[in-house]
Amino acid sequence: MESLRGQDPERLGEFTLLARLGSGGMGRVYLGRSPGGAQVAIKVIREDIAEDPSVLARFRREVATVRSVRGPYTARLVGASLDAPPYWLATEFVPGPTLLAATRGRPLEPALCTGLFAALAEALAAVHGYGVVHRDVKPHNVILAPGGPQLIDFGIARAAEHTRLTRTGQTPGTVGYTAPEVLMGDEAGPAADVFGLGATIAAAATGRAPYGDGAWPAVSYRVVHGEIDVDGVEPGLADLIRRCVDREPARRPAPSEVVRRCGLTYALADFPPYRLLAGAAPAPAFPAPRPRRAPLVTAALAVAGVAVATVVWLLPEDGGDGTAGGGPTVSESVSESGPGEEEQGTGGNGGDSGD
Repeated sequence: MESLRGQDPERLGEFTLLARLGSGGMGRVYLGRSPGGAQVAIKVIREDIAEDPSVLARFRREVATVRSVRGPYTARLVGASLDAPPYWLATEFVPGPTLLAATRGRPLEPALCTGLFAALAEALAAVHGYGVVHRDVKPHNVILAPGGPQLIDFGIARAAEHTRLTRTGQTPGTVGYTAPEVLMGDEAGPAADVFGLGATIAAAATGRAPYGDGAWPAVSYRVVHGEIDVDGVEPGLADLIRRCVDREPARRPAPSEVVRRCGLTYALADFPPYRLLAGAAPAPAFPAPRPRRAPLVTAALAVAGVAVATVVWLLPEDGGDGTAGGGPTVSESVSESGPGEEEQGTGGNGGDSGD
């Protein structure tokens, strides 16, 4: 999080802007405040690319998806502007570190992994119930909020009947978390999200990249032909992970079955290890008011590690080098990502959608 700059607007719609949460090749994300005092995360498309039909179409899809999906583990849309530039959407602000930032090479205990498994499977069950496939389930896109984990970033989500790849050899999602059938050019259906879930929990349980480090061709090869890394994972948890990443989509369990097999008997938000993990990020601080005429802002924000429910175009937490929990992101199509697009972020901001 950082202070607003001279070129940043003071308001978007009814929302007063308070700080920058992140920026990337396609736009910026701001912390805002509603007239009643609620905190929101506002994503704004860069005006110089906003008139690109593919960019605007993608953004409209994201707004429609976030508007339609409801559940305890997804952030709620609170506003959007799609009629004229600047185009933006606002969701409720979800503070907390990403799962990737909270683990970073540190394996989580089995009971905590099981709780995360069940919560995220419940989130997917809700998403799929609305006919939507997320297509980029990974530790970067899981926020450890105080009330429970939140599945974020619907920037490349699709309706279940519109999930086929657009160009041969290009896939949605992030290598290491993208299902083998998708890498091979097949559809990214609900079972592909279950694969991403299994890979995400494997990364949390081991503190390592689920299919190892390296360049994306090597990681992709291991996804298609190799085995997921669950060395040292509790046997029951390792078995469920393996079932979720089965090479055959039809053999993967449905999200509801994952929830049943986890058999939780406690509320994850009240589980002390989860509370400790989610509490790793301090509450966001308000920056000092921006001088109206001064070109520079001198107020500093002391907040680090805050993640946001709508960050879509920020760098993965691993910087794209394939370290634990992350791999290089491969865009779905050239038409949906700007040439040479490079994301930037601060602290624990949400992960890059890669599309």
